[in-house]
Amino acid sequence: MVEPDADHDEPGMRRAIEAAATVRSATAPNPWVGCAIETRDGRWFVGATQPPGGLHAEPSALAAARAANADLTGATAYVTLEPCNHHGRTPPCSDALVAAGVSRVVIGIEDPDPKVAGRGIARLEEAGIDVTTGVEADAVTEQLLPYLTHRRTGRPYVVLKLAASLDGRTAAPDGTSRWITGPAARADVHRLRAESQAVMVGAGTVRADDPALTVRDAVGPDPLRVVLGTAPAGAKVHPCLEVSGDLDTILDDLGGRGILQLLVEGGAGVAGDLHRAGLVDRYVLYFAPAIFGGDDAPGLFSGAGAATMADVWRGRILAVTKLGDDLRVDVTPSRPSEESS
Repeated sequence: MVEPDADHDEPGMRRAIEAAATVRSATAPNPWVGCAIETRDGRWFVGATQPPGGLHAEPSALAAARAANADLTGATAYVTLEPCNHHGRTPPCSDALVAAGVSRVVIGIEDPDPKVAGRGIARLEEAGIDVTTGVEADAVTEQLLPYLTHRRTGRPYVVLKLAASLDGRTAAPDGTSRWITGPAARADVHRLRAESQAVMVGAGTVRADDPALTVRDAVGPDPLRVVLGTAPAGAKVHPCLEVSGDLDTILDDLGGRGILQLLVEGGAGVAGDLHRAGLVDRYVLYFAPAIFGGDDAPGLFSGAGAATMADVWRGRILAVTKLGDDLRVDVTPSRPSEESS
């Protein structure tokens, strides 16, 4: 292993991270990986993972360099995830880098997939290529969390999306609930759907709101629509996958279907069940500058909550983003060390 050169390696890896971000909604069940190649004469070429069956990030960047007649001998490749070293739909990326004649490969994080798990790095080093790992590892880990969660647990990364007024209410006492947030927040939800391979709601939400759960205000494919319970005939959510029973079993099944990220959009009963079971990996809350001003409107969760302050769930706020007049707040569970501090 070669020690990183922070002044040069971090900007190079950021190029790869930016390339990966452009294909976030297109690559599943493969990870969205970026690669940036710097030739010895200072030219840069980037590539990212193509949809399943297409080129991975490294061959994509190599192809861009070759199309420009660049000399790849002695080049440095920056790749967000460890290059694969097995035959799938495409040949091994580690072999492609070796054949291209690059002299150094800088890797964001190692791949936990058992088919890779250090084998790509070993192949590069056996070929005499200098390898550096851990550059911008936190940023790459954040970018690839759904993929990493799926490979480590077999389950999708669960994102619970909630929208409410500033006083935490999701609907009026008469049941009307649509469009609490504005257009910018709603477009952001569509982007979340495009990044998720499945979106799940309860049958009660289908009966009350008749949502389509498609991607309309963002670029990307429609997710698999999953209903907890039975969707009424003629509901806009059809065709959908109707599921019931134990939530752990449902998540295992969705993971087996290649779902890397599951977006849960309601209702309050489903949200409460997932929250109390500790099955939510990320909470995305949208707050509108509206106040119901009473206790007769429904809240974000239904069911029994924390009985005492000692039982209150606590997490970490990752980001607060202004979307038009609304706020998006991203929260994840606290780490065990943080809970005890």
